Amino acid sequence: MGILRFVRDLVTGRMNRPLSEWFVVEFDAESVHLKAEPPGQKPWSQEFRWSEIERICFQAEDLTTSDGIYVFTSSRPESYVVPTEASGGQQFWAEVISRGLFDAEIAIEAAGAPSGQFWWPSPPG
Repeated sequence: MGILRFVRDLVTGRMNRPLSEWFVVEFDAESVHLKAEPPGQKPWSQEFRWSEIERICFQAEDLTTSDGIYVFTSSRPESYVVPTEASGGQQFWAEVISRGLFDAEIAIEAAGAPSGQFWWPSPPG
């Protein structure tokens, strides 16, 4: 990024845009679509199918950081990360629970936790 663009973005506040303005989660009956245009970085998109989900970790964070939903699938070894503060993040989390991909009682526990990891199903080992 050029220095003039950096200064312009800093002055106009684009470098500090809320997560919900640049990270979007959308889904349909078959797939989940992630689209991001992070400030000062290249836009990207990712997609995975509901049927590929093997395990989910909910990472509860303090009040200064978005909670994260780490989705582990059969399509790749690393997880997909969905911030709950993303546009569509809360709807995605509700759909995950509705589909039985995360235990509802553990989700309630995670929602009240100041921090920590909550897995469904439990991680191996």
